[in-house]
Amino acid sequence: MSFQPVLPLSGYAGWRFLGRTLEAQTESHAKSTRVASLTAHFRDNIARAQTPDDLLGDRRLLTVALEAFGLGADIDATAFIRKVLADGTTSGEALSSRLADKRYAAFSRAFGFGDLGPRTGLPAFAQEIVTRYERLSFEAAVGEQDDALRRALNADAAIAEVIEGASSDNARWFAMMGNAPLRSVFEAAMGLPSSFASIDLDQQLEQFRDRAERIFGLSRFEDFAAPDAQEKLVRLFLVREQAAQAAAAGPGQIALMLLQG
Repeated sequence: MSFQPVLPLSGYAGWRFLGRTLEAQTESHAKSTRVASLTAHFRDNIARAQTPDDLLGDRRLLTVALEAFGLGADIDATAFIRKVLADGTTSGEALSSRLADKRYAAFSRAFGFGDLGPRTGLPAFAQEIVTRYERLSFEAAVGEQDDALRRALNADAAIAEVIEGASSDNARWFAMMGNAPLRSVFEAAMGLPSSFASIDLDQQLEQFRDRAERIFGLSRFEDFAAPDAQEKLVRLFLVREQAAQAAAAGPGQIALMLLQG
């Protein structure tokens, strides 16, 4: 049985519906045939993967591993994934250290092949990755119907990972800027244009901080860990995303969006 989330509404109204039904929907997703089969195989076999090639050699293991970090589209990029895993994360010359998308570094660090050695045999490792996989694959299923709701769902965990993974406020802002899905939420919520990414990084940092202060009354990135700050972030993101869609739609579609909202 394949899983399809129930999303009768879009925008902020859709977000509120999803919040009310999230527990039941994520439980149904975890029990669906594909997800349950993959997670059972992962739990039973991941400890045997002691090298990058061991992981790459088992497509079901690799599927869970990649989708647990939102990287499922790279399933066939074996040479690239092998390099990300083998290089680790401790060197500035490591491939994941040089990539703007920091999900690759999180993926490499979690498996540990290129750092202190494989973490795959640790007692809690399988459940750690399975939990991530179930969450991210549910978000991916939501994204097949509504990508804005997918990014909104991801914001909470992504903000927590940014805060945990960097020690200074500057580093946290830069880490957010390197996480494409999370960055898109902040940009839209703050009313920043898509061309904003082309300006100097230090100027981007200044603009993000300035708008965080003016719109949210927050001075540090870690302040976005607060539930009320995240709720406002997501609400502004979804409202502005829906407004942008309405601006590109005809009058009939605009009326429908207003009725749904």
